Amino acid sequence: MSPVRIVIFAKAPQLGFAKTRLAPALGAQGAADLARRLLMHALSVALAAKVGPVELCVAPSAADPAWQTLAIADAVRWSDQGEGDLGERMARATQRVIDGGESVLLIGTDCPELTAAHLQQAARALQRTDAALFPTADGGYVLLGLNRFHPSLFAGIAWSTDAVAFETLCRLGQLGWTVQSHPMLHDIDEPADLKWLPETWLETAYA
Repeated sequence: MSPVRIVIFAKAPQLGFAKTRLAPALGAQGAADLARRLLMHALSVALAAKVGPVELCVAPSAADPAWQTLAIADAVRWSDQGEGDLGERMARATQRVIDGGESVLLIGTDCPELTAAHLQQAARALQRTDAALFPTADGGYVLLGLNRFHPSLFAGIAWSTDAVAFETLCRLGQLGWTVQSHPMLHDIDEPADLKWLPETWLETAYA
């Protein structure tokens, strides 16, 4: 079987750049602080999963000073998201990893419920299926695992809508690929989502 690479899509947790929809509830600084905590959580669980290399695919560029303020483990590899909409950026990263002989687990930084065990479960699923998906309660997905690449999985998707996971599953079906869909998780995008933060995070988030 192919080795598995975890690719984390992340925005720099800068004021006014990341998690801006949470600013009405947390303030601009509070939203940026939560974005930083979510990013570090995603990195922590990806490294703890020990399923393969961990790559941080970032915007702005990895050379931007915004990234120099974060304590990122030396084991983490870096790449730039580049231009285009989310689908175009994810497609480029996916094709690059799969063309390099690895399977890929694509994740974001929005889901504090995501654990190392979930990543291990998805990696195991890719030993017997073409794809693995963890949907979110708002209709998106927090993880997409792939052994194969096809551009239709990323082109023309209405990103940030409640149709993303359904449309992706439909397209996997149209391709005739096998897929294992996993239990639903919750991500943090809007103020109403803050109730899904771990209790230990709440005091910090609302400070």
